[in-house]
Amino acid sequence: MILREVEDRDLVGKARRGDLDAYNVLVSRWDRRVFNYLLKLVGHREDAMDLSQDVFLKAYQNLNKLDDPGRFGAWLYRIAHNEAYSLLRKARWDGEELTETAPPPPGGRMLPVETSLAVTAALDRLTPDQREAVVLKVYEGFKFEEMAEILGCPVSTVKSRLYTALDLLKETLTAGGKRSHELRQD
Repeated sequence: MILREVEDRDLVGKARRGDLDAYNVLVSRWDRRVFNYLLKLVGHREDAMDLSQDVFLKAYQNLNKLDDPGRFGAWLYRIAHNEAYSLLRKARWDGEELTETAPPPPGGRMLPVETSLAVTAALDRLTPDQREAVVLKVYEGFKFEEMAEILGCPVSTVKSRLYTALDLLKETLTAGGKRSHELRQD
């Protein structure tokens, strides 16, 4: 990861000097991760694709405002966070429902796809703040300090959101597992 930070720092420096190829390398390095992050936040593939494009455009336009080029990833995720929450606020204002929730699978042994659906459904039951904390830590692998930077809140708040969310996920998934077990007993 240290090598990646150095490489990102170098690429940011080149992009700031007008090297579009350097910025394209940054985009190709981060686009899938940012898209997946946005997809987990907004729940719609098309919205996540649109937001992802907006994120990289805004990042390019504001590259000179990045204080520490070695923190490009966290800065990029902060932009993505802001874009996603702008869309979610707008959707709530317009009365739209963005998330597509898959119900947990019926009883019996769960296949990997069914497990994934159950986890997705459990994540959808969390508050947006809790879900984002889980996504940033578990799926994206950010450190607590980086998460605090992305979310714009203290580390203690990040930890509180994450641990509360993990407890709720455990409870939800364990309850789902008990229901599956009970159905098999019948």
